[in-house]
Amino acid sequence: MRVLALDLGKRRIGIAVSDELGFTAQGMETLNCVNKRADLAAIAKIAREKAVGLVLVGNPLNMTGQVGAQAEWVHEYAARIAEYTGLEVKLWDERLTSAEANRFLREGGMSFDRKTGTVDRMAAVILLQSYLDSLSLSQVPAV
Repeated sequence: MRVLALDLGKRRIGIAVSDELGFTAQGMETLNCVNKRADLAAIAKIAREKAVGLVLVGNPLNMTGQVGAQAEWVHEYAARIAEYTGLEVKLWDERLTSAEANRFLREGGMSFDRKTGTVDRMAAVILLQSYLDSLSLSQVPAV
């Protein structure tokens, strides 16, 4: 089952999808937001085209783990995605994924103006890869 990861923002949505075996995350083109209806339709289209079984949405908790205003907005949006697509939607802690994406791109020498949409895509990749890694770690037998 493929997993679609979304780094939701009000202007852009970073997107990544897993391979068929669920080992690796690949970034996709960042979605520039138009309006909620068009954005939901675009997400649903990607999910259908990629034969996705689960949508993973970054949960922007505060550093203390508390749910803030942004996380409440994301929770509502995730519920709309589930309703619109009919797919299971899971929230996944995304604390520091954007900071990690920025650091990764900076170390790679990418200029700030070129990484506007790239940060969102990279954050989605990092989010999805952390989820996939957690699944493989849970399947490792205890010694």
